[in-house]
Amino acid sequence: MDKRTKFTLDENEIPTQWYNILADMPKPMPPILHPGTGKPVGPDDLAPLFPMELIKQEVSTEQWIDIPDQVRDIYRLWRPTTLFRAHRLEKALDTPAKIFYKYEGTSPPGSHKPNTAVAQAYYSKMEGVKRITTETGAGQWGSALSFGGACFGLEIKVYMVRISYDQKPYRRVMMETWGAKCVPSPSPDTKAGRDMLAKDPDCPGSLGLAISEAVEEAVSRDDTHYALGSVLNHVLLHQTVNGLEAKKLMEKAGVYPDIIVGCIGGGSNFAGLFLPFVKDKIDGTKPDLRIINVEPASCPTVTRGPYAYDFGDSAMLTPLIKMYTLGHGFIPPPVHAGGLRYHGMAPIICHLHDLGLVEARAEHQLATFEAGVTFARAEGIISAPETNHCIKVAIDEALKCKESGEAKTILIAHSGHGHVDMAAYDAYFSDKLKDYEYPEEKIKEALAELPKMSAE
Repeated sequence: MDKRTKFTLDENEIPTQWYNILADMPKPMPPILHPGTGKPVGPDDLAPLFPMELIKQEVSTEQWIDIPDQVRDIYRLWRPTTLFRAHRLEKALDTPAKIFYKYEGTSPPGSHKPNTAVAQAYYSKMEGVKRITTETGAGQWGSALSFGGACFGLEIKVYMVRISYDQKPYRRVMMETWGAKCVPSPSPDTKAGRDMLAKDPDCPGSLGLAISEAVEEAVSRDDTHYALGSVLNHVLLHQTVNGLEAKKLMEKAGVYPDIIVGCIGGGSNFAGLFLPFVKDKIDGTKPDLRIINVEPASCPTVTRGPYAYDFGDSAMLTPLIKMYTLGHGFIPPPVHAGGLRYHGMAPIICHLHDLGLVEARAEHQLATFEAGVTFARAEGIISAPETNHCIKVAIDEALKCKESGEAKTILIAHSGHGHVDMAAYDAYFSDKLKDYEYPEEKIKEALAELPKMSAE
């Protein structure tokens, strides 16, 4: 048996362009709508929030978009990342499946997020912006943008979902080390935050609410732009640097995946890996490729939400996006996979799901940590709680191979390590994870409210 464990690329093989899936979509994407007029938004509508180059990328149908040299030079700090063959996990599962994982945990902040954070900071700097506001769920995005801001001398302010601010104090310390300011959301700094605190002083927060606060501050200051860590097209575009590397590395390993698995909250991590592969499914080269998006059962956006237009934030400040949604007012449970607690989903992923090109699955928190511990004891890497979701499904698929005798090739999008998430593992070993589970009744209540929200 081939014992090779690591497959690597040289620095000069870092992609020079990002791949844009919009060029190859079999059916055009639904437009983003202006909440006031109901018409597609134009560049002027987005200019108060984003640099013009990012706005152009958001709507571009060019297949390839050049990665600026300055961005690529910073990528060299950790890119290309390594593709691993999970020999020990295969042995532990006694499966004929070949399991690979593309590991993004070697970036300075420890996740995939700097792939777009560095790019967004660069484009803001080039436009003369001095400050950037943003939101963060579990803290991966906030720490990544703080790192990106440090690279280009930008001031960063991060609104961190309150429950994660409390659960993950060292993410805040990481942000502060890179020079950013981090405040818990809801905060007294914005009207959106003050309104929520008046309504519920103990509100655990949500990504939708944190987005509202960051957007509100950005549009109130001429020197400030806003940056989003997931969901929008340009964010997914930047993440394809990972998928392009993965495709080269799978070729080096002499295999092509039968199944690709990744976790989704807003969707950028997994889309960044699978978009260069889904192109092969669209053009008929690999029609049987399975792409499985995994989300938390307590925030089941794609698996249970309707496909409809909704706001990306709680205060209804953002444009309307067609996506699978639990409603912009949904306050998700305080599960430890904070990066997956979002009421909506990337429009690109939603569109591909609607077209039947990708699948979705929801997993409970306890089962994902069981899978994460199995992975850690076999492969050595302590994974982020978010990543544990796709590890759970990858293990399930490998065990199906054990039953059928099929030697399928499974590729995991490993989005980052869990070194600052040890409180979550402590909760697992202390049998306290159940304290953070969300009653099924709450999910049903949120879904029942959707027609009312839509009418309003």
